[in-house]
Amino acid sequence: MNGVIVVGAGPAGLTAALSLARAAIPVTVLESGNEPPRQPRACTFHPATLDLLDGLGVAAPLVAGGRVVDRVQWRDRLGTVLAEMGMNRLDGLTRHPFRVHADQNALTPLLLRALAVYGDADVRFGARVDGLAEGGTGIRVRVGHTWTRARYLIAADGAQSTVRAALGLPFPRSGHIAQALRVFTDSPLDRLLPSLAPLTYVRDVQQSCTLFGLSDHWRIIFKIPVDGHEPLSQGNLSMLVRRALPGAGGPIRVAGADRFGLSRGVLPSYRCGRVLFVGDAAHLTSTVGGLNMNAGIHDAAEAAQVIAAVLRGRARPAALEAWAWRRRSVLMQRVLPRGETRLVGVREHDSARLAAAMDGLRAIAGDPDATRAYLAQASLLDNVPGRT
Repeated sequence: MNGVIVVGAGPAGLTAALSLARAAIPVTVLESGNEPPRQPRACTFHPATLDLLDGLGVAAPLVAGGRVVDRVQWRDRLGTVLAEMGMNRLDGLTRHPFRVHADQNALTPLLLRALAVYGDADVRFGARVDGLAEGGTGIRVRVGHTWTRARYLIAADGAQSTVRAALGLPFPRSGHIAQALRVFTDSPLDRLLPSLAPLTYVRDVQQSCTLFGLSDHWRIIFKIPVDGHEPLSQGNLSMLVRRALPGAGGPIRVAGADRFGLSRGVLPSYRCGRVLFVGDAAHLTSTVGGLNMNAGIHDAAEAAQVIAAVLRGRARPAALEAWAWRRRSVLMQRVLPRGETRLVGVREHDSARLAAAMDGLRAIAGDPDATRAYLAQASLLDNVPGRT
């Protein structure tokens, strides 16, 4: 009864669990799947998140297995570089003045391995939550015919949260405003497109897209209309890639593709009694560059810290409500506005407007202080408590 239940074994849930275990709080993780998810997900880890993960002892192997992004670039379809910013401008603000591109599924085994050394950390796969009951001093969770007790519960069970549904909480959600089409290629784009940065935004009135270089492949992201249902055939995808990157010095092989709707949903409050919501269970956003995943990892680490402080008598229970308000405010006031102004593959057919936007980016890139401020905001460094 002095422990915490975490529902969900994704990056947010396991971050919360490891943070609790390191604070000597008994933790039980309940994951409905029989193993960690394997499908491709978000792939950007920002400097503020790398700093946080470094404190948990898992940043170094994540960096070693991923691709370090040392610069961000904007170019047109023909390969002309319109603007570029070096991540080294963040020196002094972070221990990791770079981004790392690695699928979020690369983080979960690192967190599980780190959790395994704690005797009071119990991770259970194939454990779907079937019921909840909250009492005056704790909460009970039913999995099948078995009840597990704890003082608090952290719900990190994704966009289709069973905990949220069990509590009957409203989750206001917009309809799909657009779709993202994600194309995977194992062709070496940085060799086919000279001077290409590991993170490159192609902005062009004919066809925009965003290029993410990972350690073993590239992802090309397009924004497409919500009613676009063209078959994801090899021919259609190859034609779209050729249209977006006509300057490539060789063929680009399409290894696969998927598409998903871009929508938005945010819980009115991240707290319901003894339950705290983090990650996709609390907010589902159409942000680019993994901002939603990174924000969820920060939700989880801070939730664990606050719960540990309450359980140890170093903070009053009211601190939980303050956490819920603060994390929702960060999402609404900082994460969402930034993500929505940098939507992947924006089709801007107004050449004058696009030119003005590029002029603004070039001006920022030409000013070291402005570049530092721009990258700090894009990297979530101003969302860390105690840092502005």
